[in-house]
Amino acid sequence: RTLRWAGGRAPARGLRASPRARTAMPSWVIDRYGSNEVLRFTRDMMFPIIHFPNEVIIKVHAASLNPIDLSMRSGYGATALNMKRDPLKLKAGESEFPLTLGRDVSGVVMECGLGVSYFKPGDEVWAAIPPWKQGTLSEFVVASGNEVSFKPKCLSHTEAAALPYVGLTAWSALKQVGGLSQSNCSGRRILILGASGGVGTFAVQLMKAWDAHVTAVCSDDASTLVKKLGADDVIDYKSGNLEEQLKTLPLFDFILDNVGGSTEKWALDLLKRWSGATYVTLVTPFLVNMDKLGVADGMLQTGVTVGSKTLKHLLKGVHYRWAFFMPSGPSLDEIAELVDSGKIQPVIDEVFSFSEVPKAFLKLEGGHARGKTVINVISRQ
Repeated sequence: RTLRWAGGRAPARGLRASPRARTAMPSWVIDRYGSNEVLRFTRDMMFPIIHFPNEVIIKVHAASLNPIDLSMRSGYGATALNMKRDPLKLKAGESEFPLTLGRDVSGVVMECGLGVSYFKPGDEVWAAIPPWKQGTLSEFVVASGNEVSFKPKCLSHTEAAALPYVGLTAWSALKQVGGLSQSNCSGRRILILGASGGVGTFAVQLMKAWDAHVTAVCSDDASTLVKKLGADDVIDYKSGNLEEQLKTLPLFDFILDNVGGSTEKWALDLLKRWSGATYVTLVTPFLVNMDKLGVADGMLQTGVTVGSKTLKHLLKGVHYRWAFFMPSGPSLDEIAELVDSGKIQPVIDEVFSFSEVPKAFLKLEGGHARGKTVINVISRQ
């Protein structure tokens, strides 16, 4: 990253929050897990505090919703996330509530910790906040400096908020886990299952930016959108047996599975054998296992499952992998360059005001979104 200050370091700043007198802020929170009725608006959420030198406080201009927000609202992953929040159990007896959901943020830096040298107050930034931290459906949010990146110059805050979480999830699956890059994608055949959602629309664009041949699976009413994003072939999973439709095509070098379920039983048969072909799924039982079995047994069961599947498919000549969202400011730097160069654009299904957060959750709960559901925390983005 390019340092923004002469001499490579920012002037020292204290750990105070800005403005000094603020102790509370507007926020959407939950006090228990459940369905949409657990969402509660408050003006008394504790103002975020910088606890570590590498943290920044961001004034949220826009946020967006992801399927993980629906899942977390219902308690999915609570065991693992609470362990991450307090691994040494120093806060025994304390609850994670009130809990703010929302992972994406586009906004303006308000305050920086002493160790932050990349950013200064007033910088326009974007980030994806990890799910074990307080979320972005608030007026302000605190983030680690290494989770934050400068917002693409060509996007408004509303547009920018649609990309970080899905972008980093796809980046993790395709590049960090799958080993794909601009230097090795040219001509490769890529299959994307679930191509019209947030991760899918980003993945289609990224693979085309890297000159791959993309086959996208979605419903017919999303085919125009997916073709516009650059997909070479679009398969309607509702028009017949999907497995049989895909078997008529040449074999693939890489499969990204955003759907899971029964697809895993047959999708790996579509890969070229003994060629380094890889299947990566974002639908894993990791958090479910920990919720059901507890931390120790859940991790053990997860390890046995992924190990056995990896070995089983390796013996058949293909690679089997799990991928997860990974927060990363440096990766967002690379994504911002692709956005500013016109190779990736946000895909937004609908925009809601901050007062309409429950309505936005219901929209996401209805499924079949074409891109992202965005929340304007500050009006007129």
